[in-house]
Amino acid sequence: MMEYHEIANIFPMMSIEEYQKLKTDILTNGFDESLPIIIYENKILDGRNRYKACNELGITPKFRQFNNDDPIGYVVRTNLHRRHLDKGQLAFVALDIEKEYAKQAKENQGARNDIEKPSNLFEIIQKSKEFEPIHSAKKASEEVGVNERYIFDAKNIQSKAPELAEKIKAGSMTIPEAKREIKRNEVIQNLEAVETLETKAIEGVYDVIVIDPPWPMQKIERDVAPEQVAFEYPVMTIEEISEINIPVANNCHIFLWTTQKFLPDAFSLLFRWNLKYVCTFVWHKNGGFQPFGMPQYNCEFVLYARFGTPEFIDFKNFMTCFNANRTKHSEKPEEFYNTLRRVTAGRRLDMFNRRKIDGFDTWGKESK
Repeated sequence: MMEYHEIANIFPMMSIEEYQKLKTDILTNGFDESLPIIIYENKILDGRNRYKACNELGITPKFRQFNNDDPIGYVVRTNLHRRHLDKGQLAFVALDIEKEYAKQAKENQGARNDIEKPSNLFEIIQKSKEFEPIHSAKKASEEVGVNERYIFDAKNIQSKAPELAEKIKAGSMTIPEAKREIKRNEVIQNLEAVETLETKAIEGVYDVIVIDPPWPMQKIERDVAPEQVAFEYPVMTIEEISEINIPVANNCHIFLWTTQKFLPDAFSLLFRWNLKYVCTFVWHKNGGFQPFGMPQYNCEFVLYARFGTPEFIDFKNFMTCFNANRTKHSEKPEEFYNTLRRVTAGRRLDMFNRRKIDGFDTWGKESK
């Protein structure tokens, strides 16, 4: 088996599906001699997939020596119109091309060091221009037709997450997806480092806080003539709720549950707690209380606010409206907590909940 030239390896091999089609075509129609395998420096410069297929099929291909002075340009021009590569794959192609041009720049630098020592400033400037280094990233982007920013991103991904770089080269991931994954991992690592968690535990602060206040309301018992009866758990006045110290970390997500009646009070509480309101989540329930002569209250609200600049780690299927069935009175749906466990990281607290939630500390008299 002949070796593949490093310049040829700038472009990824065909996908399994593409390669199988090529192999079937060669088996059916034979090797196309108008497309010989190109050899450069005793290695295959072009035709790696055809050469591999011929070897597996026991067919002898036709070879031709490369007789040009621009092997990089030849490989780029030959493959760009042949291959269906996305921008991410092309960025990594450009990254490899940049490395080749950088080699040329280094060789030019060496040549500059070998010239005779100039006798005056004018000669120094002229000699420097003769050996001006190639702007490798710019030239690579022009060759392949991708923005220099994409090449910069490809270089960064290759450095930080080589396993993601391989996925991009294979076409199974895009550069924006890889950047989001890297960012997500960095956020999780920063929030959930052992030292960080230990410090926050000592300080008693949290990165994610869910608050379900015991609003000053009464329950309507349907089994008796409509009369108001007290809840089985203690309630608090708005003033008492507002005086609660919310144990936020420097950057904290806050989710405040409320109903139609206390929606204005909930906004007021965010202001008094010095939290920045961002948006409102809506829980669409399967039914709910319907006052006489009024629409049915088949939803509840979660006001999302921030302290500092916290970040979410996932955005897929993350919407402000969600459906979930009702369970016990005042019990919040597991679907809500599943979402928070997926989109947030760090220490989490569930204030006033009346049941234990996986992944959350609990706070309040009724928590168990």
